[in-house]
Amino acid sequence: MTTPTGVTTRKSQYSVKETIDHLQVALEQHNVTIYARIDQQQELQKVGLVIPPLEFLLFGNPAAGGQVMVENPMASLDLPLKVIAWEDEQQTVYIAYNSSGYIKDRYSLSAGVAARLDLDLLISKVLP
Repeated sequence: MTTPTGVTTRKSQYSVKETIDHLQVALEQHNVTIYARIDQQQELQKVGLVIPPLEFLLFGNPAAGGQVMVENPMASLDLPLKVIAWEDEQQTVYIAYNSSGYIKDRYSLSAGVAARLDLDLLISKVLP
């Protein structure tokens, strides 16, 4: 599988569900709003498709994201932020999310505003 430009991927030592659980708890502890959590595996089963575990988390902090939108309203296309966790054929679990540098460059954001979108430190703490 090729990783698209601007997407950060990491392995997780946890199951897909546990990975998203850990991320959700950490985000909520940082006063981040969880807008949606979708079990894509379960959703696809409803239409007869079978995939390994895959979960999607949509989240944001209006104080941080708002500054991004003030600087460039088109950046709203990538907000709220999102993370996916999935299991591959070898039963290895990964997470993926847009890198803050990618969003910064895509919308010509200032470094200070783009830093509000950086998930690397939080994810490094949650998924050692």
